[in-house]
Amino acid sequence: MKKLLSVAIASAMALAAPAFAAPSAGDVIIRHANVVDVEHARTIEDQAVVLRGNDIVAVGNDSDIAKAWKASLTVDGGHRYLIPGLWDMHVHFGGGPDLIDENKALLPLYVAHGITTIRDCSGDLPEQVLAWRGEIADGTLFGPQLFSSGAKIEGIHPVWKGTIEVGSKADVDAAFVKLKKDKVDFVKITDSTLDPQLFLYAVSEAHSFGMRSSGHIPMALTVEQAVDAGISSIEHIDYAYKAGVKDEAAIAADFAAGRITRAEANKRLDAGFDKATAMKAYQLFRGKGVFVTPTLNGGRVLDFLDTDNHANDPYLAYIGPKLRKTYDWRIERAAKATPEQIAARHEHYGKLAAVLPMLQQAGVTIMAGTDAGFLNSFDYPGIGLHEELSLFVKSGLTPAQALSSATRAGPAWFGKLDRYGAVATGHAADLVLLKHDPLKDIDATRDIDTVIMRGHVYDRHALDGMLEQTRAKVAAWNQHAAQ
Repeated sequence: MKKLLSVAIASAMALAAPAFAAPSAGDVIIRHANVVDVEHARTIEDQAVVLRGNDIVAVGNDSDIAKAWKASLTVDGGHRYLIPGLWDMHVHFGGGPDLIDENKALLPLYVAHGITTIRDCSGDLPEQVLAWRGEIADGTLFGPQLFSSGAKIEGIHPVWKGTIEVGSKADVDAAFVKLKKDKVDFVKITDSTLDPQLFLYAVSEAHSFGMRSSGHIPMALTVEQAVDAGISSIEHIDYAYKAGVKDEAAIAADFAAGRITRAEANKRLDAGFDKATAMKAYQLFRGKGVFVTPTLNGGRVLDFLDTDNHANDPYLAYIGPKLRKTYDWRIERAAKATPEQIAARHEHYGKLAAVLPMLQQAGVTIMAGTDAGFLNSFDYPGIGLHEELSLFVKSGLTPAQALSSATRAGPAWFGKLDRYGAVATGHAADLVLLKHDPLKDIDATRDIDTVIMRGHVYDRHALDGMLEQTRAKVAAWNQHAAQ
């Protein structure tokens, strides 16, 4: 009896005294951090976050976590602000085979600016980018997680290179065979020479295959037609603006019949925006689950080249000479504008930016994406996302809404909110430690203390080293080009 009583007392003591249990083991503990709950636009103070491998395995009050967990590395959060890793949902790599190395050198720039995932919306190096995707995933190439469309679907003899040219439904079917073989993450469809009906067929085929699609909608179609066909995201806010034009269908029909030029169509579109029409269209977007990637910053740069030619941008030190050369096409085109055209550009940008809060009001999910890459002048990889977020707030979004567009919208579009977009147990160990509160000032996203990507910790010194490494490569390329 005494023996049984002793066993019972010992068992009770073990249950009642968890403090004596061996702590659980993680790889990294971030202590004394203010966790930013982006979904609910709130900050939870003095938290600790435990990482094991690629995963967050515990989050909670700092003192509680410190008692229950140990790790080989402790990061002092210093009551800074911990957010999920940032996503840039519209980037490009390209310029031809001679520019592969210069494009590859851009990858660390994203990480150095807190961007742990990017969505490649196709350039003219699709096979190379798909290879990078795999190398990043298996750890043989340093860079942010990369999702890619592979080669875009286009018409015969398109403006853009690196495409799958289609002139029939059979060609579209063959394109999907290739894209599925390449295991692309989504489908990009553009409109420089693609027949409008084939555009709709390609979008509907992507939808039927359960593949997400994005693209540039042909002028001869209404945006509603693309939405009804099943397009998943609208790239560039211009198309959202177009959907708000009262006589969009008539303009599309006139353009399709050859009765008006593209310039005439654009002029009518620019003058025909109607708020009631727009809100009805945006409610359709929301109902169909269509996201919008505004890419405001790229448009702003080009629309205001007359006031800032960017010749002295410090960030040019990170852009290779051949990549920088690809900027010339748009710069030269903008330089030919008359004073009247320049004034119209400025006015048009203001109209586009005014659409943003309307989309938000209608419940449309807005995704932060930069359009950074080759051709897109002075729209820089890395810092461009922070400029995009600043423009979102200037255009009427709250800092919390802007932050959500860069942390939760991308995962939501890919159906991965169970893994990304929150500092929570079971989520990916992709995090950014900021010195200031981004819910009060969105520019706080620029002031980065530490980036954690796939569980690896990069402090400010390491991030500066990434920038310096790219800068040194570009300096060497510039020197070689000058010889």
